[in-house]
Amino acid sequence: MDTEEQHLERDRSSDPVTGAEEGSRSTHVREETAVSMSWGRVIALGLACTVALLLFSTFVLQPFLVPSGSMQPTLRIGDRVLVNKLAYRFGSEPRRGDVVVFDGTGSFVQETGAEGNAFGELLHGAAASLGLAEPAGSDFVKRVVGVGGDRVVCCDRRGRIEVNGDPVTERYLYPGDRPSAVAFDIVVPDGRLWMMGDHRGNSRDSRDHLGQPGGGMVPVERVIGRVDWLGWPLGRIGSLEGTDAFVGTRPPGADHG
Repeated sequence: MDTEEQHLERDRSSDPVTGAEEGSRSTHVREETAVSMSWGRVIALGLACTVALLLFSTFVLQPFLVPSGSMQPTLRIGDRVLVNKLAYRFGSEPRRGDVVVFDGTGSFVQETGAEGNAFGELLHGAAASLGLAEPAGSDFVKRVVGVGGDRVVCCDRRGRIEVNGDPVTERYLYPGDRPSAVAFDIVVPDGRLWMMGDHRGNSRDSRDHLGQPGGGMVPVERVIGRVDWLGWPLGRIGSLEGTDAFVGTRPPGADHG
């Protein structure tokens, strides 16, 4: 037996006007649901890609925005370099001539223990790890000039830096720069690095921290990775050119006289 509601339902479906309105509303609802689901997928995919990029940047290859001219002409202000975080993960250590990014806390900047805006720092850290913002104030990019056990002296009679008694011809220096306007004679402790910028007249590096705790020496464990590639601008994309400046220099500990 038909109920009143069933009769009413048949009457509506048989009415061309009412039936069309119901069908239109149903189609509209389905379209809205499909659009909503589509946007949901886009957002989920975007979040997944962002997380994947952050993980890749954290453990494998991190973009790094060069904030200053201290490494000119090798690196320019605004360059995006790609830092190889696996370079020193499997027993290898930084070598003389490597361009590296490192955390200068305790060597180039003093540990303060001050706490800032945690959420703001998190957002900035995420943007910096993707090369979209300047790095943290404690992150630096410099060239390794001395490793543990090396005696580094400035300068010989021809104005060159010496490593373990051997002069170093630094063709990567900024045109017109001297190897150093500051004289020094240091022995790098084991597990530490002596860092210098290529633009010696515009670089605050190990020389500027000689009288401070740590003597400007950077612990190897503070090295974030090696700069292996240039990722931006387009005209400079490619592998970072190496140097033969330290080929032939004696091994660490060979000249401490």
